Amino acid sequence: MTLINGLPAHVLLVHVVVVLIPLTALALVAAALWPRAARRLGVLLPVLALVGLISVPLTTQAGEWLERHVADDAMVRRHTELGDGLLPWALGLFALALVVWWAGRQGPAEPGRQGGGARWSALPVRIVVGVLSLAVAVGAVVDVYRIGDSGAKAAWHDAYSKTATGAEHGS
Repeated sequence: MTLINGLPAHVLLVHVVVVLIPLTALALVAAALWPRAARRLGVLLPVLALVGLISVPLTTQAGEWLERHVADDAMVRRHTELGDGLLPWALGLFALALVVWWAGRQGPAEPGRQGGGARWSALPVRIVVGVLSLAVAVGAVVDVYRIGDSGAKAAWHDAYSKTATGAEHGS
């Protein structure tokens, strides 16, 4: 994917990543810490994480195409390097979203029920999954911020004047 309606695809796809990765991170932490939230979110949590995961390499690939079509610049190279590091975070969000969703489906053990496997309400499991989810969520959101900040700086560092250049409209 290179162009969408005449615009570089990266410029449009980046918005999907900037919205979905932090949204998935927030939903994951909520679901990991509160089993009721996991049950309410249901399959939406792993689906959201999967769409976010898929959007990362699509956006990265579109960004690599765009990089070849702009002037060579240290800021663009830095942005590209940072962008290459988001996929592991997105993969972590997806993997943990699957775990939280699966565990949320198990629910608390019902009285009189035999077997039933792992209980989501088991405190040690909830603590480990909660800590991992929080760590991956924070890492993913910080990485999205760093990548976005470097991309904005690369795109805009010489593209505007700090003072108005034309007549003000409406005065």
